[in-house]
Amino acid sequence: MLYIGCHLSASKGYTAMGRQAKEIGANTFAFFTRNPRGGSAKEIKSDDVVKYIELSEKLAFGKLVAHAPYTMNPCSADEKIRRFSRQAMADDLKRMENTPHNYYNFHPGSHVKQGVDIGIEFIAEQLNEVLTSEHSTIVLLETMAGKGSEIGRSFEELRAVMDRVERKEKLGVCFDTCHVWDGGYDIVNNLDGVLEKFDKIIGIGKIKAVHLNDSMNPLGSHKDRHAKIGEGHIGADALVKFINRPELKGLPVILETPNDMEGYEKEIKFLRENYSE
Repeated sequence: MLYIGCHLSASKGYTAMGRQAKEIGANTFAFFTRNPRGGSAKEIKSDDVVKYIELSEKLAFGKLVAHAPYTMNPCSADEKIRRFSRQAMADDLKRMENTPHNYYNFHPGSHVKQGVDIGIEFIAEQLNEVLTSEHSTIVLLETMAGKGSEIGRSFEELRAVMDRVERKEKLGVCFDTCHVWDGGYDIVNNLDGVLEKFDKIIGIGKIKAVHLNDSMNPLGSHKDRHAKIGEGHIGADALVKFINRPELKGLPVILETPNDMEGYEKEIKFLRENYSE
């Protein structure tokens, strides 16, 4: 089964997102847990949650992939920013329990001239503080393109964070094809080698979700600029091969391509037509 969708606006609630997903042929979706460029979070209404859960079961939706705000930087040099990051993630994980057993994805952050080692320690410190045994949500570290001082530009950096987290069973990885490509991993000509390397360093089973994006940039550019499927340097053929990998089957695939809803509907249709059950 191909579980595929895109980012939807959470402003009207879960049920509205579920209906919109159905309209474009999606059977999962992503949404920001709060203002992606700020910090405010919309009230979650219990009746809306009940209706959404009924709808998602009827439509056999896959797991949702919630996204933390971009303003969250767990490894900032500024303690106030780190405090906001801890508070926002802790609150988000409580809110995620309204729709349990889904995924919460976040960018590991930027160390801002402190150095990778200090950045990694700060990220792990936050995760150790906010993760509890009561959470049903799996928190996903996203693979990053490596622009500026981003943590997560390599599989080794993600592993270093995960090694320092006590509740490892609560962690996974969101594999972003554009970020990985821009980070220097050749998923076009050496997909076998890239996945083998990931498996050796982190473990292929830790990939819990995929951000499927083409890239405007050549391999190893460290720029992170997404392109529509087939309109970038990765290309449609490579992305089709990626979603058809046996070890990635059944994962929620989220499109973050620069599209409107009509564009997402076309990409979803194209990927479904080229997916082998």
